[in-house]
Amino acid sequence: MRLLLVAYEFPPSPSPQSLRWTYLVRELAARGHEMHVLAPDLGGMIAGLPELPASVTVHRTFAGPFRGVIALQRKRRQRRAARANAAGAGRPSPTATDDPIALRPPRGWKQRVSEVLQSILGLALFPDLRGEWNPWARPALTRLLVQLSPDLVIASHEPANTLELVRRACGNHQRWVADLGDPILAGYTPRRWRRRARDVERSVCAQAALLTVTTAQTAALLRERYTNTAPIQVLPQGYDARNDLAHRTRGTLFDPSRLELLYTGSLYRFRRIDALSAALHADPGLRLSIAAVTVPEQVMTLAARMPEQIRLLGFLPHRDVLALQRQADILVNIANDNPAQVPGKFHEYLGAGRPILHLSDSADATGALLETLRRGWSCRNDDASLHQLLLQLARRHKHNMLDAGLNLDQAPVAGYSWQAIAARLEAALQSAARRAATDVAATR
Repeated sequence: MRLLLVAYEFPPSPSPQSLRWTYLVRELAARGHEMHVLAPDLGGMIAGLPELPASVTVHRTFAGPFRGVIALQRKRRQRRAARANAAGAGRPSPTATDDPIALRPPRGWKQRVSEVLQSILGLALFPDLRGEWNPWARPALTRLLVQLSPDLVIASHEPANTLELVRRACGNHQRWVADLGDPILAGYTPRRWRRRARDVERSVCAQAALLTVTTAQTAALLRERYTNTAPIQVLPQGYDARNDLAHRTRGTLFDPSRLELLYTGSLYRFRRIDALSAALHADPGLRLSIAAVTVPEQVMTLAARMPEQIRLLGFLPHRDVLALQRQADILVNIANDNPAQVPGKFHEYLGAGRPILHLSDSADATGALLETLRRGWSCRNDDASLHQLLLQLARRHKHNMLDAGLNLDQAPVAGYSWQAIAARLEAALQSAARRAATDVAATR
């Protein structure tokens, strides 16, 4: 099939949705499909993201006034860096050592200013600042539909403006698929956009040839909300089974004499790690490393007080994060606000083959899956509960019994690999294309 993906979040963006479709595009191309992607030009590249085969064509357009200017600045910086590297070719590199990854500041003033500006501009754009891409994406999509005549168009949510773009361009012809992931109308949707989000969600569910979501609970929610709903396929986030663990960071950040805990991913108001950070005083041999773009002030304060037990790694390339996950003793996962949702990072952790510590204030889908797979432990996200569990885990670690009773093999989680998920997606897309072709023929 010839497939056209419309995705705002795509490399160089390192977001979970970007990684989702980078892996899926790669695997669909490997299965023989002709892949095209319409995405904004966000400028430059970020090291460590999955590589796409040369057969994949990415069509870039201007991202909009705000992100477009940032993209131009990023490109200038990378060109200057490339010239400087070329001028210094042949000299010994000051970083060409076997030292661990250089740590980066968790957050700078430029990022804070950028966040404020994005919040202000997002007041007028649906669903947020990324809606500024629409005036440039719309004519590009129209042109590609004529040039490529794709069998199916896929809209990647989030953000929701990609769904609006594809729905308006393809209409009721049903030659398009909506990868919703999560509902468009969610608990975190700003009040000013709730009516519009529901309208978009209703029309997408009625007009698309196929909906893909990340959990069975989301599928049930959409069927409950709307009687007229397209077929729904559950496709969770995944891990890369092609990662043969050969890639390693230079050296290691972990001390075998310590019980090393690692958290990778974003931290939100509802995804708090301060209780775990505070509970580390249970044993001085415990250490928590956090690889996140932004870190709450409380955690930064604790890290300054407890530098031997809390390390802030800042942003790290995706491949380096994957390598660190496979080296840590325990991977920390924190529940989403919605107990029916399973964080995408959890599925990535499954591929690491290391025990998972899941923090949640109530029973949720992630904890149930963790128990079924025997992949780790669930604990209430409070200081007292974590203090007690960490003492037990520290004792088990000292006696080389940390993994006892767990099943860390790859076979039980193979269905969560991107390769397996892409195979299920391929079958669903082929079925959707046949239905769409039949519907179009019936209307002639």
